Amino acid sequence: MKTRITEMFGIKHPIVQGGMHYVGFAEMAAAVSNAGGLGIITGLTQGTPEKLANEIARCKDMTDKPFGVNLTFLPAVNQPDYPGLVKAIIDGGVKIVETAGNNPQQVVGPLHDAGIKIIHKCTSVRHSLKAQSIGCDAVSVDGFECGGHPGEDDVTNFILLPRAADELEIPFVASGGQADGRSLVASLAFGADGINMGTRFIATKEAPVHENVKQALVEASELDTRLVMRPLRNTERVLTNDAVERLLEKEKQLGSDIKFEDIVEEVAGVYPKIMSDGEMDAGAWSCGQVAGLIYDIPTVQELVDKIMSDAESIIRERLAGLL
Repeated sequence: MKTRITEMFGIKHPIVQGGMHYVGFAEMAAAVSNAGGLGIITGLTQGTPEKLANEIARCKDMTDKPFGVNLTFLPAVNQPDYPGLVKAIIDGGVKIVETAGNNPQQVVGPLHDAGIKIIHKCTSVRHSLKAQSIGCDAVSVDGFECGGHPGEDDVTNFILLPRAADELEIPFVASGGQADGRSLVASLAFGADGINMGTRFIATKEAPVHENVKQALVEASELDTRLVMRPLRNTERVLTNDAVERLLEKEKQLGSDIKFEDIVEEVAGVYPKIMSDGEMDAGAWSCGQVAGLIYDIPTVQELVDKIMSDAESIIRERLAGLL
């Protein structure tokens, strides 16, 4: 299957593994790239330029296929060394960067000068158009279904993707609700050039997370995610657990008076406890509604192969057979 995304990134299948905190290590990225998709290392999980450089080198030892690095720009008390991280990416020979969070304009010039393609994550058409205007090569359009931060507009992909197709000139992938061949074909029909999967890739054999996390995804339904931090206008879709329900109760009680300090116990520094140690009630962790479509824990190769074979079957047989 050839799309503008497979051509731009030099990959076999139009499937991108988005950056995920404490999931996007070299093992994950290499497995996806080796399966024909685009694997992505999460830069801020590494933290320092030195650790990121080491992770890029590790990934190169595991795959000779293209892979990328995610750089997320967020307000922080201790600001990451973004120039150092960019230098590590350039020096490491990485040719694709996924940016997310705030406007990435500060890094567009240096990355383009190094011959690096940029795909920016956006939760709205207006943000996608802004990314296009500052020179991003592609965008990942994230619908309201997505795990992590869906923005504040609450527009699902059934509307957001065709709207993006109507407005954008650069290629885009669909993110949020992506799990299988049906997701891929539907996204292509809406005008996307591929899909970005996060949550679904966590439930794979190679994902470097605790088995409890994978089992939680298999057992979850589409009704088991919650939206937290809405009063702070920093909405995050997470899988429900005791900590999440406690956080929501705080939001209910404090209303508009709530501050980040009130919920720090449930959201700050919890990822290592969950992803590495398997403490499933340690805090809030990003998860999409697509958890309801996760029934097994295959290898990454098995998952990608099934997505592509099912997509081909849907296009050649079901859809063509309707005409």
